[in-house]
Amino acid sequence: MDNKAFLEIHIDIAESGLKMETPIGEVSMIPFAGTVDCELFKGIVEPWGVDTQIVDTSNIRHLSARYVLTGKDKEGNDCHIYIENNGWMENKPSMQFKTVPTFMTDSPLLAAFLHRNCFYGTGTVEKDGLWIRFYELV
Repeated sequence: MDNKAFLEIHIDIAESGLKMETPIGEVSMIPFAGTVDCELFKGIVEPWGVDTQIVDTSNIRHLSARYVLTGKDKEGNDCHIYIENNGWMENKPSMQFKTVPTFMTDSPLLAAFLHRNCFYGTGTVEKDGLWIRFYELV
């Protein structure tokens, strides 16, 4: 694959979630859903995905999202993709970040590609909302 994103996810923040402040930092748990419409996969982000964000005393924001995509692989077969997506960024308003994803899928077609764990992700806030994009390391 080239350096074009192989999977693009449009995220919809479902509700405000939980925010807790402590003497050693703050924790936020943000539920979300979303949609995916790519060559590799078309479907939805199940509405029980959650992004856990911890801001530590060094003002670093640690990100850990876990969610499941339900839809069809590129040959039209029903399938799921589980994603655990971890990253960090300076706690600034830019909201651009990089991540290291791990994928699991019940699609035999996608498993040979996704189960290799050689990917990175980006997150960007754009005019139409938050986008998570995944790329193959080359």
